[in-house]
Amino acid sequence: MTELTFPDVELNIYTPKNPVEATIVENRIVTSEASPNFVRHVTFDITGTDLVNRIRVGQSVGVLPPGKNERGRPHKLRLYSISSPTRGEGGKAHLISTTVKRTIEEFDNRLYLGVASNYLSDLQPGDKVKLTGPSGKRFLLPENPRDYNYLFFATGTGIAPFRGMIQELFEEPYEKSLTLVFGCSYRTDLLYADYFREMEQRHPNFRYMTCVSRENRRADGGKQYVQSQLIDSRDYFQPILEKPNTLVYICGLKGMEEGIYRELLRQGYQDYLEVKGELPSSTCQLDSRSFRRLIKPSERIFEEVY
Repeated sequence: MTELTFPDVELNIYTPKNPVEATIVENRIVTSEASPNFVRHVTFDITGTDLVNRIRVGQSVGVLPPGKNERGRPHKLRLYSISSPTRGEGGKAHLISTTVKRTIEEFDNRLYLGVASNYLSDLQPGDKVKLTGPSGKRFLLPENPRDYNYLFFATGTGIAPFRGMIQELFEEPYEKSLTLVFGCSYRTDLLYADYFREMEQRHPNFRYMTCVSRENRRADGGKQYVQSQLIDSRDYFQPILEKPNTLVYICGLKGMEEGIYRELLRQGYQDYLEVKGELPSSTCQLDSRSFRRLIKPSERIFEEVY
């Protein structure tokens, strides 16, 4: 594989001390009506700001919720991955989008509402929001992106950057292999599913795989997780992983990367990882802490977990 190079990106054009105001133009639900979760696609109009044409897919913007916390301090910045391609949502450079899950959790018999996620979810077209950024320079498509095959693994709102990347890759003829593996708990939480299914029908080199952990079971009775596709569809993944120009991108809940790394090692794809030390005969002998200490992604794997 030729040396990987990446486009130059600009960072922190706007900061928490100097944010910019954008306007909400779209805020729509992207989960099924029957879903217990609420995930929304939010689009910002950044007309007249220095963000226009200066954000790349794979980067994030920061959202500054108004108000103060219980200590009387301003609410903290929250980062959200861009889900639109570099050219902008719908090809319009002044529009950028993100994917937001409304956080509603219970701790110690008390209901906790995520400040930024609920703030964004409540906004209506025409409302204003303060943004910072862009942030991030690691989770990008490389220069000459159509020279590579891609394996995208996502859970939850980790789908956001892949929506934009897939749109971007197919803006022009793309002939390599592109696979998206998406994991969620219930089929009602398959995000942007109609779009990805349509893309799969239109492009024979694009494959959309879903792993619904609390509904569908594997042949051995185990739950379906994103890494289990590497086992259950091994005949499909093997020729792709063996190609020197294949890149792996992982985005979603922290911990998902470990299962993928363990399976890559088990199948002998050690060149996708950097091993810092001597591995035991079986990585099953390593607890999570030891595994994370010894195993790091190589230049062929990109992760964005939270």
